[in-house]
Amino acid sequence: MSAGEARGEQGRLGAVEADAVRICRELIRIDSSNYGDGSGPGERAAAEHVAALLSEVGYDPLVVESQPRRTTVLLRIDGEDSSRPALVLHGHTDVVPAEASDWKMDPFGGEEMDGLIWGRGAVDMKDMDAMMLAVLRDMARTGRKPPRDLVVAFFADEEAGGRFGAHWAVEHHRDYFEGATQAISEVGGFSVEIDGRRAYLLQTAEKGLAWLRLVADGTAQHGSQVPVDNAVVRLAGAVARIGAHRWERELTPTVRALLDGVADLTGTSFDPEDPASADGLIAALGTTSKFVGATLATTANPTQLTAGYKANVVPGQASAVVDVRFLPGRERETLETLRTLAGDGVRIEEINVDIGLEAPATGDLVDAMVAAIDAEDPGARVLPYMLSGGTDNKSLSLLGIEGYGFAPLRLPPELDFAGMFHGVDERVPVDAITFGTRVLDRLLRTC
Repeated sequence: MSAGEARGEQGRLGAVEADAVRICRELIRIDSSNYGDGSGPGERAAAEHVAALLSEVGYDPLVVESQPRRTTVLLRIDGEDSSRPALVLHGHTDVVPAEASDWKMDPFGGEEMDGLIWGRGAVDMKDMDAMMLAVLRDMARTGRKPPRDLVVAFFADEEAGGRFGAHWAVEHHRDYFEGATQAISEVGGFSVEIDGRRAYLLQTAEKGLAWLRLVADGTAQHGSQVPVDNAVVRLAGAVARIGAHRWERELTPTVRALLDGVADLTGTSFDPEDPASADGLIAALGTTSKFVGATLATTANPTQLTAGYKANVVPGQASAVVDVRFLPGRERETLETLRTLAGDGVRIEEINVDIGLEAPATGDLVDAMVAAIDAEDPGARVLPYMLSGGTDNKSLSLLGIEGYGFAPLRLPPELDFAGMFHGVDERVPVDAITFGTRVLDRLLRTC
């Protein structure tokens, strides 16, 4: 590349990076809070903005709704070689709610301060949405085709399990995903510092999800009477047993590969049979240990309790909600254990249950992601990891599509990145977005 060509390429990338930063701030300013009960504003305004940004450069996106204002944007871009399996690039435009009084900045202000963009969705995941849009817009402007067909989706409802977003889309618009075998989305590709060295965690697996309701029935009576068949007592026992249960550790191939990599970087030994050995390696990941520590075993956290309507009335029914995240392939055993812990007289109702995933940590796509990181941050390691939460890759897996988390961000080690997800004062460095935009641009040229 000549000096003039290099300057031209730098100018192009600078414009794409600026576009990503601007779009991220614009998306944050659109309140797309998902309360999980249909009471929020929905994703329509955000989806319409996304569609307008795509249409502006000549694309013809499809805007669809599963329910009023539950809006998804779909787009398929022809590649240079349409005989190759297509790649899905997807994000979501909904966010979890934010209580403005708890924040230092307006959670829907999209303001920039001290080199950081603040607001709900800054990391989950309007930053990645913006990077995707900026790179796609540049592709259209420059007339560049991706190496293979590219399926682009901006889903609704990810924060509540995807029933009105990705799950609905793969059922009702299956044709858009025809021929796709792999997907890229959120919560992977971010950097961590391990023993003074930078590494990037590529999400190749995620735990399964089960939101369950425990229901105990009893005898309604006056609160002053001798206790008989009290639903609250029965439910409380079930909740206490489930909350106190310690699930057996099991290292999946992804978790084992991550811990092997951390051991190599820190120069320490790793004995899979010694829990203390794994604990020390997890601690070396700093704040990201919040993500990784929860992937060594199934977890079950009681999150909601409902019972009664008056102090002197024993209710005839009491209920609780439990957020269960099980290891891939362990759904049946997990539910059996929970039924045993719940005990007699407490039934379990499914609110939302979704699959756990584990994709190969090798292959052409993984190699391309590693190479894209290395080109922008030479010498950094890329390690696989399992996400303790979930993504819309669960929905795509129903079509046989393998999903990866790769929203590349080079982060300062002092930033509590794991704490940004659904947390107060969510924020992302501008430099991280510009870095990620360059990596994504390079990836979509080569994969």
